[in-house]
Amino acid sequence: MTSSAPRSHAAPPRVGLLGGSFNPAHEGHLHISLEALKRLQLDAVWWLVSPQNPLKSSTGMADLADRFDSALMMAKHPRIVVSAIETELGTRYTADTLAALQRRFTRTKFVWLMGADNLAQFHKWKWWERLILRAPIAVLDREGYSNKALSGTAARRMERWRIPMDRAGLLADLDVPAWVYLPIKRHPASSTAIRAEGRWQV
Repeated sequence: MTSSAPRSHAAPPRVGLLGGSFNPAHEGHLHISLEALKRLQLDAVWWLVSPQNPLKSSTGMADLADRFDSALMMAKHPRIVVSAIETELGTRYTADTLAALQRRFTRTKFVWLMGADNLAQFHKWKWWERLILRAPIAVLDREGYSNKALSGTAARRMERWRIPMDRAGLLADLDVPAWVYLPIKRHPASSTAIRAEGRWQV
């Protein structure tokens, strides 16, 4: 397993970052990445395969190498890059990872991507209020989570910085804090369901 994120001189100008366990990666990850590329006018999306999500139990978590490989198999697109760069950076929390990436890729404008399920628990993330001051955020709709996400603690506290979805293509260029909610066509795939159905063995 190797981190396939480019070196600083080769990073594209507008990159969406999709972090997660990818336990395993599935079509839902690919779906929201393609939507983000199109709607946010990004040059690339990087999948950041986390060594261990601090909010998730290690029980039932596959090895990083296996999760990385599942992401490589799913991300069959020239502008989607799979990376385990957090192992190289030595970061555990998203705010720290983003800060480290911005120091390394000084010419790149990053947008943090998350599904609506993550927005619903965003206020539980370590230093989440630092994260919203570091990069714009795009939240992509997910089956069963839109109402809970938009009425949750983080969404309410960030409401004044939310931009209309018809300005989503400008998000990467906006001053922080700024975020957008994109009510995209929903995809039913989930890692939990795949594991429950026995299609992914840990």
